[in-house]
Amino acid sequence: MELSVIIPIYNEEANIGELYQRLLAVLEPMALPGGFELVFVNDGSRDQSLPLLLNLAARDERVRYIDFSRNFGHQIAVTAGLDRAAGEVVVIIDADLQDPPELIPQLYQKMREGYEVVYAKRRSRQGDSVAKKITARLFYRVLASITHISIPVDTGDFRIISRKVVEGLRLMPEQNKFIRGQISWIGYRQTFVEYDRAERAGGETGYTYRKMIRLALDGITAFSDVPLKAATIGGFVVSGVAFLVGIYTLYSRFVTHDYQPGWPSLMVSILFLGGVQLISVGIIGEYMARLSANVRQRPLYLISDTNIPAIPAPGR
Repeated sequence: MELSVIIPIYNEEANIGELYQRLLAVLEPMALPGGFELVFVNDGSRDQSLPLLLNLAARDERVRYIDFSRNFGHQIAVTAGLDRAAGEVVVIIDADLQDPPELIPQLYQKMREGYEVVYAKRRSRQGDSVAKKITARLFYRVLASITHISIPVDTGDFRIISRKVVEGLRLMPEQNKFIRGQISWIGYRQTFVEYDRAERAGGETGYTYRKMIRLALDGITAFSDVPLKAATIGGFVVSGVAFLVGIYTLYSRFVTHDYQPGWPSLMVSILFLGGVQLISVGIIGEYMARLSANVRQRPLYLISDTNIPAIPAPGR
């Protein structure tokens, strides 16, 4: 098998048919040696996505499907596809058609030049709200500035990777996945192709602000300890401010005698210190929660049904 295309699916009944047709229109003329496969991962969809996938799989043997027992999340769905993909090169693409399948030949040709990873970099984002554009731009740049690895900005999971990178990803068992960061951490030769991201073709996005915040936290906690350092530095700064305020209070009380007793300053100080402490404890808790999840060693996902045989994990 030369090429596998991994497509996570969550309530995408409006887009599956068009996506399938556009993928065939792109991949069949490429005349890939060994052919290609389309790996659809149904991440607990509540609409008619699964029946549509079963129908496609019955008509086309190149269509593979994985049906989860429940919704495990986008990054876990991609991980399941990587675990079962048989291709020498693998494309990751969402089903909403915001990432154009027509870019795949260009990504593939770039990889033939000797790269192990070719990611699609967004030149523009059509259809996204101003708030989403601003927060996404801010997140990518903050993450790039605080991590010790070079995570490309303005990119999602749409990319093509080699079998070597796939095997590397399968060696990473952590529960809170941030796949684009893991691919950057693996290294090898990487480059990009720019494109204009289109509007969503149909349906509603499953990526709510809550899920985006969770993904951002996973990315930051997986690849940076800057928040922990910030909490420590913040503690020292607040302690220093409190010490100076104490010195000033003693000076006002016993030297200048310009001292007005009252509870407002006391309450402000207590609330300020309490807020800093709670923020610090929260930051530590985020890291501890992720450590706890990995220690429990629960499986990343459970499969209800699939037409793909399991591939033994490397090193097992």
